[in-house]
Amino acid sequence: MFPKNCWYVACTPDEIAEKPLGRTICGEQIAFFRDGDGKVAAVKDFCPHRGAPLSLGYTEGGGLVCGYHGLKVGRDGKTLSMPKQRVGGFPCMKSYPVEERYGFIWVWTGDADKASSDAIPHLEWAVSDDWAYGGGLYHIQCDYKLMIDNLMDLTHETYVHSTSIGQKEIDEAPVKTEKVGNEVTTSRFMDSVIAPPFWQGNLRTKGLPDDQPVDRWQICRFTPPSHVLIDVGVALAGNGGREAPADKRVNSVVVDFITPETETSHWYFWGMARNFKADDPALTDAIREGQGGIFAEDLEMLELQQKNLLANPELRLLKLDIDAGGVHARRIIDKLLKEENPEAAESSLA
Repeated sequence: MFPKNCWYVACTPDEIAEKPLGRTICGEQIAFFRDGDGKVAAVKDFCPHRGAPLSLGYTEGGGLVCGYHGLKVGRDGKTLSMPKQRVGGFPCMKSYPVEERYGFIWVWTGDADKASSDAIPHLEWAVSDDWAYGGGLYHIQCDYKLMIDNLMDLTHETYVHSTSIGQKEIDEAPVKTEKVGNEVTTSRFMDSVIAPPFWQGNLRTKGLPDDQPVDRWQICRFTPPSHVLIDVGVALAGNGGREAPADKRVNSVVVDFITPETETSHWYFWGMARNFKADDPALTDAIREGQGGIFAEDLEMLELQQKNLLANPELRLLKLDIDAGGVHARRIIDKLLKEENPEAAESSLA
């Protein structure tokens, strides 16, 4: 089960630029398209005539035309027309609240009456000219909560990402976890270390030396239903770390929007926002390529972890201090589930 009275990232605008998109989100099969005014619409991906996926059709005259027999539905899910048929008595398909904002298309899969666009989190880096963003999408065959665990405990970087962002000081540094309301923060600070390859490259890009000790930080923030934004960076040692002057540091926000598909699969919208050389598209592309490779390393680990969990349901997992961020996030998800459905079962790993 998934919390549904909340906003999830469904897709990016380019995914519906040429044709409708069918995507399963929180177990709901949804067709996304643009209506006659160019606004995004979302309806159940099911034609009331013979059950064909509406997303296999095309848009015309403001509606979505089924590619099987030509039935057309509007953004409200009502049938508008069908060749040689009277459609007044046709059942209405479910429609979903949907918003286009910050370069993403957001969908609300729960009670439409409770949807408010004000609940979409504000993303300053997406609206400021001082920031640049590049990212991508992975379809991952594992429970979305395993990805949240992964992002709220970066100890694994030392081992999974040893040639890019990992270094031994990560798992040696103390971890601090805080929960305030429905937000969980896990932070690490590493003083006077040598930057790993990924950050050495960013230091050079900004004209800073890459062979001097730096103070490094990682601050992971979880907000429901499944968003994790990570404040990361390095500063030349002795200049104040995260608070160092802009000409002594390089920092970014790692963007992670994790959207459940099924109980064992999810859509992972990843990216990085940076506030240096924001007008350099070539740099954006280079960082996107590098970051995409880093996240690909997580993909194999997570999918095999999921297979192991399914094959060994009787085995209990350890919960250590480094797992506190993920545990708190799971408890928040369970709380949301109980608010929507008092019978919802708690996460088996919470």
